[in-house]
Amino acid sequence: MSIDKLSSFLAPAYENFPKGRTIGLVVLRTSLSELILRTEGTGEPMCREFIQAGLTDKKIIQRLVMTKRKQVAPERRRGREFLRAYDLLYPSKDASPCSLNTNAPCEMCVDCFLYGFAAGGGGAQKSRVWTEDAFSLLSAADGLGDRTINAIFENGTMRDNKGNPSTALNTSEYIKPGVHFLDVVTLKDVTVDELRYVIGNILLTSRYGAVSSRVGRMENQILGIFGGIAELPSSLELVQAVHDALTASGAVLEHPFESNALITATKKAISSWKNKRGVSVQLSESELEALIADVDRHWSESEREPFLKRLDLSYQPFRHAPAEGKKGKGKGKAATAEAGN
Repeated sequence: MSIDKLSSFLAPAYENFPKGRTIGLVVLRTSLSELILRTEGTGEPMCREFIQAGLTDKKIIQRLVMTKRKQVAPERRRGREFLRAYDLLYPSKDASPCSLNTNAPCEMCVDCFLYGFAAGGGGAQKSRVWTEDAFSLLSAADGLGDRTINAIFENGTMRDNKGNPSTALNTSEYIKPGVHFLDVVTLKDVTVDELRYVIGNILLTSRYGAVSSRVGRMENQILGIFGGIAELPSSLELVQAVHDALTASGAVLEHPFESNALITATKKAISSWKNKRGVSVQLSESELEALIADVDRHWSESEREPFLKRLDLSYQPFRHAPAEGKKGKGKGKAATAEAGN
């Protein structure tokens, strides 16, 4: 079984102290609709960085960036939806429900134990799901468009019933459908059920970025899974290696770029990673498919509840009620977040 091949790098049970076991996931994230990834408010530009195009191609280009928090926050919320559905979120120290972006972590649920938390006044759990910025294959210029936003009144025009024109007119950047981001996710000292939980969250999350009730559809594909005692090469190194491989073969890197060509180049680029220092195991194509099928089965309608309750029960020996926070200047502002990231 494919999970057995990773057993040396999976914890048999949750432990408070790390023991150097690492699982690495290579993820392809593809926009399926207009996508808004920015760190400021309406009208701000998309996140982007000037970086070297490839490992050998020294040209400097500007690439779009999907920051680590833009990835992990929707995936945490997706998992918490199911924890909430089965009453697996616990009350915090002030009896309010465990919540993200508040000073109210329960410190006892699956999400808190796995993704971490920071509570004002004491109490913290470092995340064991390590993320980093994901970079687009193509340049920012190729992947961006502009959209003019207006507000129509109920009469179907931009003037109200008194003839006053609407002032809600704005031009905003967006990321085009079909833009590919390459990403590396690192899991530290996770159990087999925690591995299933994290992969399930990644595969089941379909909306990212701002205005996600209207835009932001994405598809996530896992292209490789590794086991070892060290992290894989970074997302930046991966996208640069893929860039070099595609341009060396004569491919024209322009939008829209064909997904299968990118997947083939990515799998070829990561095929040598097993030779990297500290990386010992890579699942084969068939083993990867078997692992994804195993995850799908555990998240299926018939097995989801017992799976999540079994995972929740695994933390029972380590649970304790959240400590009362100390009152004072600056306290209470920390959020239930990826502590230590």
